[in-house]
Amino acid sequence: QVQVVESGGGLVQPGGSLRLSCVTSAGIVSVMGWHRQAPGKQRELVAEIISGGITEYGDSVKGRFTISSDNAKNTTYLQMSSLKPEDTAKYYCKIRARDGRPTFYDYWGQGTQVTVSS
Repeated sequence: QVQVVESGGGLVQPGGSLRLSCVTSAGIVSVMGWHRQAPGKQRELVAEIISGGITEYGDSVKGRFTISSDNAKNTTYLQMSSLKPEDTAKYYCKIRARDGRPTFYDYWGQGTQVTVSS
């Protein structure tokens, strides 16, 4: 029922930039965010933004990544700059939302691959 769809992943050179997008069909969204997972590693927080505009970033991406949202479109963006090979991972969008039900739940997208390489 609730759909979460990421886009914008791909291959980029070290030092380059890439922007990811995530759109959801949920009715009311409380939190939008991004997590990533590389092979053999646990999934980690990249960035989150709540309805009030407060943001949170993982230490490894602070100063390089920026999260933003367009509430009217139920869309979140992750602008990634100064990319490093260590940023190579599958990036997942997470949406905390409610859609007719009385409580908020977390919904995950299928992920989009980001590869940083020469």
